[in-house]
Amino acid sequence: MNNLSIGTWQSLPNESIAEIFVKAGYEWIVIDLEHSCINISQAEQLIRVIDLAGSKPFVRLSNQDSSQIKRVLDAGAKGILAPMIETLNQIEKIISACHYPPKGSRGMGLARAQGYGENLQKQDYISDKATKIEIYAQIESLKGLKNCKEIFSQNINGYFIGPYDLSASLNNPGVFDSDEFNEAEAKILSAAKQENIKCGYHLVEPEIDQIQVLQAKGYDMIAFSVDIRMLDNGARLPFLK
Repeated sequence: MNNLSIGTWQSLPNESIAEIFVKAGYEWIVIDLEHSCINISQAEQLIRVIDLAGSKPFVRLSNQDSSQIKRVLDAGAKGILAPMIETLNQIEKIISACHYPPKGSRGMGLARAQGYGENLQKQDYISDKATKIEIYAQIESLKGLKNCKEIFSQNINGYFIGPYDLSASLNNPGVFDSDEFNEAEAKILSAAKQENIKCGYHLVEPEIDQIQVLQAKGYDMIAFSVDIRMLDNGARLPFLK
């Protein structure tokens, strides 16, 4: 699968799960702060485990709060997913919060990402790692769909469709094969391709055959399922139903 990047999603605050995912070969793992009970302290521990084990720790924010962005980046997150991006102004604020002045408005901290001060003094973090933080906008609504082209025109790495929220905004929650959903997908994909950014999809159900289907549509970043769906599916035995 050339040029296809596969990661996964974590919503349980368990470091063993994070390590298992890395050892399974996922390139990146999204720590979900929006629809989980993971707090900042737990997120920091998950970021550390994922990073040291050899994968990229991404964080899906709980909202568009710049202070939360600052905290997860200081903890060592390599990228962020910003939920429910609907306007140019929203993505501009996200980008600004991810970058130090003069490019952005991120405050200076001495935490894990900065080597607890050592890397900051050497300028290693500011001149190198901080400039490589990946930013992804989540397109999850009709308003986001309408404005996706101008959102994608900004300096971001890519986007992820939030399939459940997008389908709900189309008045058909959980239905991903309707004409309306397919048309929305195609419009978003086309806008992203024009801006030469990554096209991401969260494949919530652990259905391996759908990876090739999504790749054929044009997606080049796929978040394969989520810990709770993998656990639920793996735990079910036919004779217990």
